[in-house]
Amino acid sequence: MTSRGNHVARAAFESKVPPFYYRPSASDCQLLREQWIRAKYERQEFTHPERQEPYSAGYREGFLWKRGRDNGQFLSRKFVLTEREGALKYFNRSDAKEPKAIMKIEHLNATFQPAKIGHPHGLQVTYLKDNSTRNIFVYHEDGKEMVDWFNALRAARFHYLQVAFPGASDADLVPKLSRNYLQEGYMEKTGPKQTEGFRKRWFTMDDRRLMYFKDPLDAFARGEVFIGSRESGYTVLDGLPPSTQGHHWPHGITIVTPERRFLLACETESEQRAWMEAFRKVVDRPMLPQEYAVEAHFKHKP
Repeated sequence: MTSRGNHVARAAFESKVPPFYYRPSASDCQLLREQWIRAKYERQEFTHPERQEPYSAGYREGFLWKRGRDNGQFLSRKFVLTEREGALKYFNRSDAKEPKAIMKIEHLNATFQPAKIGHPHGLQVTYLKDNSTRNIFVYHEDGKEMVDWFNALRAARFHYLQVAFPGASDADLVPKLSRNYLQEGYMEKTGPKQTEGFRKRWFTMDDRRLMYFKDPLDAFARGEVFIGSRESGYTVLDGLPPSTQGHHWPHGITIVTPERRFLLACETESEQRAWMEAFRKVVDRPMLPQEYAVEAHFKHKP
């Protein structure tokens, strides 16, 4: 760096970074930041494109530790990513003919969650099954392997979106490859009649889907709420209606949708502020045409 200068060194070592490759920021987990540095300087993957094969080939298979849905144990499972089939699959046995699950690239997301999963290489993969969100939690002891899987998934998403949106630029597509959650944490909620007691649930705000779980590592959400835009009749209010009873936590939030109100309570004022900010960002954003179709599905859920 002394001999070349920072800009020249960066231009050389980053000369062939694939558009889909995740460039971490200071707020990302240590694994992503460390592997970016190792890929760039130690392995020099971005000056030698042939070294990008583990995540650029369009096909990847290997074993990951996957958390069991019912017992919470992590067991070794075979995973296969195939761009040709547009899917990530996993198998309960290495010799199994049929996969246990097929996750379509079209609806797949991956985000590193080391604290939640309890492993520094922990990755949460979500996909839609019958239009409901399904979570799986995986890790690999080798950090490079895990980041290669993450970037292989992003590459598959990138190539899928290039076909789906042929006129779009790389800059348009890259933000859609994977996303971190807008906000996560415990809140209390009550039922639709608002006469039941409040129950503590783990909430995840994923784009316009607010999901709640009994446990942060549950495979399926207990419920999902679509949060649209202000123009479509969605609002977020500070506090709860005066007649509300049964909540233990003092800092309330009311989400108003065209159909009903959702009453939530946070333990601390700072948590309430963070959730309010996340909700308002979503509500203030105009809805895209495809989001109206998602909203319609939520309205027709039984």
